[in-house]
Amino acid sequence: MTTATFTLFFLTFLLVSLTPGMCMVLSLSLGMTVGVRRTSWMWLGELVGVGIVALGSVLGAATVLLQYPPLFTVFKWGGGAYLIWLGIEMWRSKGSLAIPDVTCGQQQQAPRRLQLVMQGFITAVANPKGWAFFIALLPPFLDFNQPMAPQLTLLLGIILSIELSSLTLYAMGGSVARKMLSSRANVRLLNRAAGTLIAGIGLWLVLD
Repeated sequence: MTTATFTLFFLTFLLVSLTPGMCMVLSLSLGMTVGVRRTSWMWLGELVGVGIVALGSVLGAATVLLQYPPLFTVFKWGGGAYLIWLGIEMWRSKGSLAIPDVTCGQQQQAPRRLQLVMQGFITAVANPKGWAFFIALLPPFLDFNQPMAPQLTLLLGIILSIELSSLTLYAMGGSVARKMLSSRANVRLLNRAAGTLIAGIGLWLVLD
């Protein structure tokens, strides 16, 4: 991977990770209610889930693309179109990835550690959009003529590091985000910013 490609990979996944999604909103919400330290148990399950989704998506895609190279173009266009559509939905403050207008601020009893781990794991693995993101974004950065193990080890390590940093930021900024999300106008602004980033990544996939 060249320096330019690596930089593009890093920035792409950094933007995707920082974009408000199910896991990030969950981390933000738990940061508000149970605190950063206890929320870290959710991160453990979420990171394991993300690792499984990433590996499963890439290995499945690699098998198909190695046997049927012409499908790569269809695969890339389909993934890009999906991301553009999702970005438009977020711009309109619609869809499951959009931030809701009202954030629940009621205090809750601190959940058990295992419960938090399982909550993070299930949120990551059971989210079909997570699979779609990895299927759409990872293959363009892989060289299928080279051994997969070293590439996946490096890229997955970077992805999980970025994901952990983003989860931490969301949890630590919970109190600030709680005040911001109380305004309907600010929620719409955040949704539009996130939707623009996602649609931009989809456009890059289509035009690359």
